[in-house]
Amino acid sequence: MIIFIYDKSFEGLLTCVFDAFFRKTFPDMLFEDGETLPLFYDQAYTVVTDSRKAERVWKGLSGRLSQEALEQTALCFMADGYPKADELVFRYIRKAFEAPKSIEVNFADQDVLDMMRVYKQVTYEAQRMRMFVRFQKAADGTYFAPFEPLHNVLPLAVEHFKDRFGDQKWIIYDIKRGYGYHFDLKEVREVTFDSEDEFLKTGLLDEEHLDPSEKLLQDMWKAYFHSICIRERMNPRKHRQDMPVRYWKHLTEKQK
Repeated sequence: MIIFIYDKSFEGLLTCVFDAFFRKTFPDMLFEDGETLPLFYDQAYTVVTDSRKAERVWKGLSGRLSQEALEQTALCFMADGYPKADELVFRYIRKAFEAPKSIEVNFADQDVLDMMRVYKQVTYEAQRMRMFVRFQKAADGTYFAPFEPLHNVLPLAVEHFKDRFGDQKWIIYDIKRGYGYHFDLKEVREVTFDSEDEFLKTGLLDEEHLDPSEKLLQDMWKAYFHSICIRERMNPRKHRQDMPVRYWKHLTEKQK
């Protein structure tokens, strides 16, 4: 068994592809530096991320795949809710280089089929994020929204919120991955908070940090949500399908 160890970045993965072809040694498994390795393996190689190598791989891939397939490749790498998504992407890229013609519609290949399935999961999760993000107005006027998406889709949704709420300061924070984006009315910046902060555990700002009008607005929104609910037409199973339970923690209308 051959193992490659890298920094879990997309550039790092592309560097893995470059080094694998250069060395004519292809990994069976990919690990992050510091991760626990299997008890038995034949060889472990540490890959140092190199932007020039990554650029060469991406340029070469651009000549073998359509723009749509390239986008799918990049987005599938963001599917960290899918076990070993990076290994799937690595195998796909390797096959793209080794195949005599484009593999992107060869759905008889399990990896190609899995790539399409994972791509759909990632784009669907990004759409759900646009639908289910709920903001809380902080005392300083900034709107704060915690979220815990299944996949690392926050970068895919940022432009939507910048366009939609371009007249407001906001922070959208991925609690699961410990980073977020802050919009200050001019530009978007990546931010991180101390993981020990209480509001990151609950996803709720306490009254000290809330805008005085926020509690009233939340109560009005919950009252509106319950008033439009037609009890005779309630379908809990369909409701959980359209609005998965894992999002309820951060939905204002689901708070008691």
